[in-house]
Formats: sequence, C-alpha cells, structure tokens
Amino acid sequence: MTTLTDEPFLHPALFYRDEQEYLHGTVPFIRDGLKAGEPVAVAVPGPNLAVLRTALGEDAADVRLLDMSEAGRNPGRIIPKVLRAFADAHPRTRVRIIGEPVWAGRSSVEYPACAQHEALINPAFQGRDVTILCPYDAGRLDEQVLTDAYATHPLVISDGQEQHSTAYAPEQVVARYNEPLEHAETAEELVFDAERLPGARHFAVERAERFGLSGLRLENVALVVAELTTNSVLHGGGSGTLRVWADDGQMVCEVRDGGYLKDPLAGRRPPAPGQLGGRGLMLVHYLADLVRIHTAPGGTAIRCYITP
Repeated sequence: MTTLTDEPFLHPALFYRDEQEYLHGTVPFIRDGLKAGEPVAVAVPGPNLAVLRTALGEDAADVRLLDMSEAGRNPGRIIPKVLRAFADAHPRTRVRIIGEPVWAGRSSVEYPACAQHEALINPAFQGRDVTILCPYDAGRLDEQVLTDAYATHPLVISDGQEQHSTAYAPEQVVARYNEPLEHAETAEELVFDAERLPGARHFAVERAERFGLSGLRLENVALVVAELTTNSVLHGGGSGTLRVWADDGQMVCEVRDGGYLKDPLAGRRPPAPGQLGGRGLMLVHYLADLVRIHTAPGGTAIRCYITP
C-alpha cells in the first residue's frame, strides 16, 4: 500500500461497501507486509475474519488472527491487549495490524468508547514503526461514525484512493465523547471510604448474584469494584459512591468520586517493565465487557458493564 507520508506511524481508515472492496483493501496490505518480513496481525469481527482467512489461503497461517468481537468487545482494552501486545512483541521490526473496532452491531452505548479508542491510537503509537489499518463498513455504519473516522485518522482510503484527512482532530473526538453519564433510576447506592472498602465489594457481589452472575463473572465483579473503589480512596479524594443496577441483561457497576483523570490514556497504556502500580484501571478494562468514563476537574464517573 502506498502512502502519502513518511511518518513512522501510519493510521489509515479504509472505507469499504462490499466484500470485494474489503478484500481489495486488506489482502494486499497483509501480503505486502508478509513479503517485507513484517509481522502482521488482523483483529476484525468474526464474519470478516472468516472472509479474510479464506481469501488468504495458506498465507493465513503466517498472520495473527483475532476475532475483534471477542478480543475487543470492550474498546478500552484494544490498545493494551491487542495492538500494543502485538507491537511490543516485535520491538525490532515494523509491524502491520488491521483493527476493526466499529461494526454495525455495536450499540449506541458502546460507540462513544469506540470513537475515543480510535482517537487515542494516535498518541499511543506516535513515533512507533507501526501501521494500523482500520476498516469501516461505509454501507452500513451511520454517517456520524464515518465523520468521526475522518477526525480520528490522518489518512483515509475510499474508492481505492488514499488522501490526507483535512478533518483530522483526534483530541476533539476524545473531548466530545467524554460525555456525562446519566443516572440510572433503578440503581442501588453505597457511599464508601477507606474503612468501607470490604463492604463495598460485598455490596456489589451480593447484588451480582441476584442479577444472575456466578463463577468467574462474579469474581470479575469483585475485582472491578475493588480496583475502582480503592482508586477512589487513594486518588479520588478518599471516598466515593458505588452504584449497581441491571440493564438489558448486564450488570452495571459505577463508581463516582472527586478525582480527575488527566491522562486520556490512563488504563490503556501498559506500564513499563518493573513499574510499581498503574495497572488497576487497565485490569478493569480487561475484565469488563464495556467501560464508559466521564472525567472533569469536578469529579470522575467510571461505569462498567459485565455480562453474566
């Protein structure tokens, strides 16, 4: 794939409208990488993964293939667990990745986290020898999604033509989707401080059992709540409010406190080797099916969705 920039990090969006355009934009990208000796990973939704595996034939064995609907169900874990995990495993060579985090089945609750993820790829990989190609189904996705793609990708490929995006403004996308989270009327609430941390965890687990969670998912609730409430005590003013409720078959846990997350990559930037701390929010992203965050100087709300 030819490009219009000599920057080490490339982040183009690929607009496609049918299977032929999808394969035309992705298969040569993969094979060019393999021919150049570059490690290649593909993380796309299951149906597209099957199409690519068939089209690649024997070459598929040389590509790291991931179902994005599983690996990236929570958009907040895609950078550390999918993109950085692959790039960091090959520190001495350029790598190519296809990542498709937005598909027609994504809900309106999930989408703001997807848009922020796409915007945050840019600062997360600035200066790295990495190309991350992001396909967008232009025939099925909402117009706002495509508009956001122009803002989160410095390069856009459409109708086989690659061009610079004049609308590129990833910081604006991060800010726009840092939206207040509406209160749920059915939520049960507990105010906690350092002495009530065990009680907060018990409060959430008890209700998770009532909502039908068990086994590993119940343990995930306990860990998520423990990490978030401990962060509130240590970094959010010493106390906070825990709310839990059921929504469309999922358990929702939300923690609000007086802290402020100044770094938009908090929880998405893997800690350096040997670094003490800095893993709590990333663990929350790994365990939850969706994490929505609203943060401002006056306080922060972190909302986690966990499916039974």
